[in-house]
Amino acid sequence: MKFTRKAHANWKGTGMEGKGTISTQSTTLDNAQLSFKTRFENGVGTNPEELIAAAHSGCFTMQLSFLLSEAGYIPEDLHTEATVTFEDGTITQINLDLKGKVPNITEDEFSKTALKAKEICPISKLLKTNITLSVSLL
Repeated sequence: MKFTRKAHANWKGTGMEGKGTISTQSTTLDNAQLSFKTRFENGVGTNPEELIAAAHSGCFTMQLSFLLSEAGYIPEDLHTEATVTFEDGTITQINLDLKGKVPNITEDEFSKTALKAKEICPISKLLKTNITLSVSLL
């Protein structure tokens, strides 16, 4: 399977005082605000690190669902929070915090499957940073 997805950003002004927008092909983001304050402070809008966290948590959780289904399990609920750490101009770490409800699976099998999902998720493979995983079976 091969496909492409697009997003675009537009910026006007300096890095600190300027403002921009970001949009996705699906229009889920449609001229979402992007600025110094949305990235380095707590301004209204989005930022690249938040978008990486969203992409990573979504990709990992979907990959885990596929692996669990292949093993004969039907997940009732998988919830992943991705925390991206930005430090001195570099993303130094991403922590994936998984909580899942999967009937009839052992904690050990759930943890092993989650670890495999972390390793083979396309976004994990793309990112060159330390990625940690914490797992809780509910």
